[in-house]
Amino acid sequence: MPATASRPLRRDAQRNRERIVEAAREVFATRGFAATLDDVAHHAGVGVGTVYRRFPTKEALVEALFTERIAAMVALAEECLADPSAWDGLTRFMTAACRVHAEDRGLRDAMLSLGMKKRFPEAGDRMETVIVELVARAKAEGTLRPDFDATDVPIIFTMVSDIGGAGPQAYERYLRLVIDGLRVCSRNAPLGDPLTRDEVIVMLSGCVPAVRPRSATAP
Repeated sequence: MPATASRPLRRDAQRNRERIVEAAREVFATRGFAATLDDVAHHAGVGVGTVYRRFPTKEALVEALFTERIAAMVALAEECLADPSAWDGLTRFMTAACRVHAEDRGLRDAMLSLGMKKRFPEAGDRMETVIVELVARAKAEGTLRPDFDATDVPIIFTMVSDIGGAGPQAYERYLRLVIDGLRVCSRNAPLGDPLTRDEVIVMLSGCVPAVRPRSATAP
């Protein structure tokens, strides 16, 4: 007999899964990783046990929701790396990332959380590499101030996306202020030393809720 795990979901089970995923997108978009599987079940109009049968942990649901979207953000970053203008490529990526972070707190938490590289290892490694290359390229072009560091990028994303709570477009004003401050200018005041990678990790841990998987036996 074939294993039951290899059988396609029954039609009603598939509908439930689709309903859960759609509800999760909406709940995580507004509440980020602070949302629970109970919140998702309530929003989907199904019992919490139904959610746990499809997604035994919150971690599993996060991976199902954001794997493709994070891959799309990596593809965008790589596209920006190919921009003829290094400055335009860097700022285009930062603008696009801040927009989606402000509009979808779930995606923001997925990309900035400590577990990103564990949950999405290939995308996480590639994203970090491309951001380093975007910054280095703009510095070499002479358009990005030389004391800016790639470790500053997630800090900026965190600060600007937090402003999104004031309204969907609120982040744009402050992102423009930040970007103007990144351009090389004769009046640039020294920034001081950037945070180390470990210091960035500590800072983000206080800003992004952790995903705490629950036992597969929980509902």
